[in-house]
Parts: sequence; C-alpha cells; structure tokens
Amino acid sequence: MSYFLSKAGLDFFIAFGVVIGGSMLAGIGSVFMLLPPGDTMLDTAARLKIWAIVAAIGGSIDPVRVIESNITAGQLSPAAQQICFIIIAFLGAHLGTELVRLICKGAA
Repeated sequence: MSYFLSKAGLDFFIAFGVVIGGSMLAGIGSVFMLLPPGDTMLDTAARLKIWAIVAAIGGSIDPVRVIESNITAGQLSPAAQQICFIIIAFLGAHLGTELVRLICKGAA
C-alpha cells in the first residue's frame, strides 16, 4: 500500500507541476513578446493538461500495456492501480489548470 500511495502522490504533483510551471513560464515569455500573459497562461494550461498526465504516468504507452495485459490475464488489481494512477494524474493536472484559471481571472 505504501508503494501505491507514494506513486500516486508523485503522479499528482508531477502533473500539477507540469501545468503550473509551464503556464508560469509561458506567462513570463508572453511578457517578453508583448502579449497578454493571462490569455497565454490560460491557453497553455489547457494545452498542457494532457501532456502533464502523460508525463506523470511515465511518458509512454507502458501503463496502457499493463492495463491490457493484466485484464486479458484476468488480474484486475494491477490494471485497477494503473487506472487509479491515471485518474490521480488527471486530478493533479486539472487542479493546476483551475489554479491558473483562478489566478488569471480572479475569483469573479
């Protein structure tokens, strides 16, 4: 159980960090290019969300292979763990996107 929780936590924060970090750097770059940073950050956060999930779960097709091979072998536990890792990475990326939206648009 400890492995699951530590990997899930890392997946969450990796996805969160990819979205936040990428959006912040895009905002800084947009200032140098004389573009509105808020719009650039929002657009970047939305486009980075899927890539943040991919980066968090390992950056390859291996998690999908694990799901497929374990389900066909009749073992649901490893497949369920991989699905949970993907969901947790999505939650981290989504929270990062919503935080960027809150920072750029305000509480209104």
